[in-house]
Amino acid sequence: MYRLSLASVGTVNIAEIILKIDWISHLQQEWFGNIRADILSGLVVALALIPEAIAFSIIAGVDPKVGLYASFSIAVIVAITGGRPGMISAATAATAVLMVTLVKQHGLEYLLAATVVAGLLQIAAGYLRLGYLMRFVSNSVMTGFVNALAILIFVAQLPELINVTHLTYVMVAAGLTIIYVLPRITKAVPSPLICIIVLTTVSLLFEMDLRTVGDMGELPSTLPIFLIPDIPLTWETLQIILPYSAAVAAVGLLESLMTASIIDDLTDTKSDKNRECIGQGIANTATGFIGGMAGCAMIGQSIINIKSGGRGRLSTFCAGLFLLLMIVFLGDWVKIIPMAALVAIMIMVSIGTFSWSSITNMKYHPTSSTIVMLATVIVVITTHNLAIGVLVGVLFSGIFFAWKIARVFKVTSELCDNKTCRTYSVEGQLFFASTNDFSASFDFKEALEKVVLDISNAHIWDLSGVAALDMVILKFRREGAEVVLTGLNEASETMVGDFGIHDKPGALERLLGH
Repeated sequence: MYRLSLASVGTVNIAEIILKIDWISHLQQEWFGNIRADILSGLVVALALIPEAIAFSIIAGVDPKVGLYASFSIAVIVAITGGRPGMISAATAATAVLMVTLVKQHGLEYLLAATVVAGLLQIAAGYLRLGYLMRFVSNSVMTGFVNALAILIFVAQLPELINVTHLTYVMVAAGLTIIYVLPRITKAVPSPLICIIVLTTVSLLFEMDLRTVGDMGELPSTLPIFLIPDIPLTWETLQIILPYSAAVAAVGLLESLMTASIIDDLTDTKSDKNRECIGQGIANTATGFIGGMAGCAMIGQSIINIKSGGRGRLSTFCAGLFLLLMIVFLGDWVKIIPMAALVAIMIMVSIGTFSWSSITNMKYHPTSSTIVMLATVIVVITTHNLAIGVLVGVLFSGIFFAWKIARVFKVTSELCDNKTCRTYSVEGQLFFASTNDFSASFDFKEALEKVVLDISNAHIWDLSGVAALDMVILKFRREGAEVVLTGLNEASETMVGDFGIHDKPGALERLLGH
């Protein structure tokens, strides 16, 4: 007995040790399994984040440092807490546009408070396991989301390509040449990084008159500090910021989870969607306390990271850390980087992000899938709101799915030898979209003594299906026929038992609303 106990304890201890070893090995792989490439890709992403963060700050109507501090904080924290290694999160346009009205009407302090509350809502969403809702996003919606983002990324570069000197176009073309040709020669250093170094060097040597990062806005010269938003802690304040926080939380999670799914496919690895919700929430909550705005995952910078070789959490961490170091301590050098170099990188991202096969697949894929994809693209581009576009795509997907399922529904019947009874056999899914076909399949005026409803090959899904079944049974009984219901599976029987009324007094009058 004593030996058995020792053996059991020993087995448990060994199992715990093995689990700890696996966890440590997994953690080490996520952080230090790709050190060199992660550091270099993090540097490239950091440089690409600077003009984006400044631009998003301008969109929200706040000082550039608000977006820059946010990008640093969110990237570093998500690297530790997020559920998708290698994905870049920072201040984004998707969240910035939602804060414009709040900033105009109430000021920066309310934006910071809204950022904190949005983070708390995202943490709650993670613990409620809302990340699993991603399973309802179809491949057509994902393709539309990707294509829309690719188009928006390209369109965002147009201001840097309109009303500029011919030299700008030459530099952008040179940058694209470096980005696409260099990997054929060597992949030792990310080609986007070489693009930035070469174009910056050339512009300095020849004293070219080009728009630079410094022209985007003033870079901060100090480290961020901890602060508490200076707002009255009242119910009225919560009423003001809660709608903005809820919108930011929803849009931020949606874009983050969609981007995580895309990175999953690109790297052939899996991510923890619920952990990502919590990680994004922790990052936004903390960011609000250092003077930063809310953010989420960025598909453009994430693609840059992946294409530059970044795979682990270290790449995201380095992107945030390098960003802070560059803007605070190397700001004078960062300011001279020509925007043409960063535009070339973002054009590369746009080209690489767009699903070109989706154009040719339109000839072969079902029309419904094409409509869902195009609807997602059109709504995202016209509204500049990713959440609305994706929700429209999901809605269309649901409608088309219900329509397809409803089409395979049928009811057949067979009259017995004495012609006094008929057996109706129901096949398919009985739910809101098929109830009309179900109800129209019966001849209630036929003189019958007995009707058998065989549901063996059908399933009742919702209250509409139960109500349709009740109506059919009660109408036959009203004509004097005995109705026998048979073949209900366990789930359908439970649904009918809980919500059906055909065996209750006054059922027909209740169903008809009398």
